[in-house]
Order: sequence, then C-alpha cells, then structure tokens
Amino acid sequence: MIEEHDKAAAMIAEAKKAKAVYRADHPTMHIKVYSPYKVYFDNQGESISAVNATGPFDILPQHHRFITLLPPCEIVIRANKREEKIRISGGLMHVKADQVTVFLDI
Repeated sequence: MIEEHDKAAAMIAEAKKAKAVYRADHPTMHIKVYSPYKVYFDNQGESISAVNATGPFDILPQHHRFITLLPPCEIVIRANKREEKIRISGGLMHVKADQVTVFLDI
C-alpha cells in the first residue's frame, strides 16, 4: 500500500512538472489588430477567434497561410492567461508565419 501511495505521488509530481514546462514553452504568435487611426492589440498571443462567411474559427500558432474577410463580429484574443474581446464592424485577417494581422475599417 505504501508503494502505491509513493507511485501515485510520483505520478502527480511528474504531471505538475510537465504542466509547468508546457506553460513555459507554450507556443505563441504575434497578433496585431489595427485600423488606420488606432492600434487595438499588438503583442504575442496564444490564439485568436473570429467569424467569417463560413462561421466561427480559431487561429493557433503554426497555422497555415490564411486570408479572410471578417463581417461585423467580436474578435477574441487569448494572451497571458487573459481574453481580450474587440467588437469590430468588419475587416480583413491575414495569417502568415506565426503572424496574424487584422486590418479594420477598410
């Protein structure tokens, strides 16, 4: 019974350690959301979510090249364990090499 307890404790410790390493090495991408007169977001992030003509979608690090028109919707950016929501009236999203650029008011 003591062996089982030690084994379980070791497994828990290993899982906690792996989780800490995962957070430290968590992949990010550069996200910039701006209009001609204002920058809404310009920083590293873990993901960005939006809506296009085919429905809701998410962009994660290492996403393939992608370009889409955005109708009025809410963009959700996840960065630094937080979510930032930006309501837009439309725009264009371009994804290339771990860089996401959203042009608004075009």
